[in-house]
Amino acid sequence: MDRKVCVIMNIAFIAHDKKKDLMIDFCIAYKNILKNHKLCATGNTGSLIIDSTGLPVSLFLPGSQGGEQQIGARIAYNEIDLVLFFRDPLTAKDMEPDAQALFRLCDIHNIPLATNVATAEVLIHGLQRGDLDWRDIVNPKK
Repeated sequence: MDRKVCVIMNIAFIAHDKKKDLMIDFCIAYKNILKNHKLCATGNTGSLIIDSTGLPVSLFLPGSQGGEQQIGARIAYNEIDLVLFFRDPLTAKDMEPDAQALFRLCDIHNIPLATNVATAEVLIHGLQRGDLDWRDIVNPKK
């Protein structure tokens, strides 16, 4: 039995180039859950989510221009509750240190993080059930 969403979460989206289509498909599939939350994303990924779903998404810089660091700063200030980062593990990335820094911040601040669609689906269903409502204690919404 699904319960009504009562806690609004701040969700961040990042996707490497080869995973952007997968991120779009994910957001389309879970639009009815995502519409109840505050969404933010790196520039290119966020623009694609907006264009494909019509969901409101706050945009940061593209990842290559510092968008991941902007999201990381928000994590450090406990302003992000969930990170969905669809990464491409098969392509070498110049920005891999940025990704590792973001993962480290999620670990330090106990931010749920999905780096693939399988884990993202587990988290989104948990979000819908209220399993992540504990984040409201750590990051109370005004």
